[in-house]
Amino acid sequence: MLKNYYDLAKPGIVYGNVFTALAGFLFASRWNFGLLYLVATILGMAFVIASACVFNNYLDRNIDRKMTRTRDRALASGAITAHDAIAYGILLFLLGTYLLFAYVNALTALVAIFGFVFYVAIYGLAKRASHWGTVVGSISGAVPIVAGYTAASGQLDGPALILFFILVLWQMPHFYAIAIYRLEDYIAAGIPVLPSQVGMKATKIHIVSYIAVFIVAEVLLTAYGYAGYVYLLSVLIFGSVWLWKGIQGFKAPDDAAWARKFFFFSLIVLVAFSVALSVASILP
Repeated sequence: MLKNYYDLAKPGIVYGNVFTALAGFLFASRWNFGLLYLVATILGMAFVIASACVFNNYLDRNIDRKMTRTRDRALASGAITAHDAIAYGILLFLLGTYLLFAYVNALTALVAIFGFVFYVAIYGLAKRASHWGTVVGSISGAVPIVAGYTAASGQLDGPALILFFILVLWQMPHFYAIAIYRLEDYIAAGIPVLPSQVGMKATKIHIVSYIAVFIVAEVLLTAYGYAGYVYLLSVLIFGSVWLWKGIQGFKAPDDAAWARKFFFFSLIVLVAFSVALSVASILP
């Protein structure tokens, strides 16, 4: 039973987003922070993100029943009732926002709430209506790193905006890769995704284009003096390899197999960026 509730919060998504929030926090704080303050930030964000995932699962329960990879989820299978899921989501949201308002700062709490509303309500509707829902989803996915930054800095400024766009741009190729190798599931569920709407070749062009702009956005942190050359070298190496892997997709004999490998490398790129960002303020 406890595992069902744990899985309902999509722990993989929670951990990934908390990791980027931590990177934003360490970057902005320059490693000068109180441990309890950091713990409050991370727990607060984790609870709000988990709550958003629970509500997303609730809204998607009928869709999930139609998809092979999601039909065994607790709500889709009936292991958890809709009533209990809503109560669980509300509890997580209240815990998270309380921690952020009471022990971090109001700006971070408001940023987190913005991400929550955007993910649950706006993305929840947009992904059913158009393949542009992916763009909408990338906005909410870029919020945690900004929240981590504002928790340490107390302000929304130039670096926060750059971090936001970097994460938006990273998510687009990442999501398109999922759409390619899970295309049959999305078609079965009636969810419009780019490969089913414009075709594989156009989707791959989008992937390569987004990666190119993503690399430019990463460079901006150094260009404007917010990060040093160790950071710059790191992100250029991983970004360039990612771009090359994207270009290789045009010659891939098996689109699904290529997209799956590309998807996993996108996670490596995110980890590399987050680590480089975390130490950017203390290295040359």
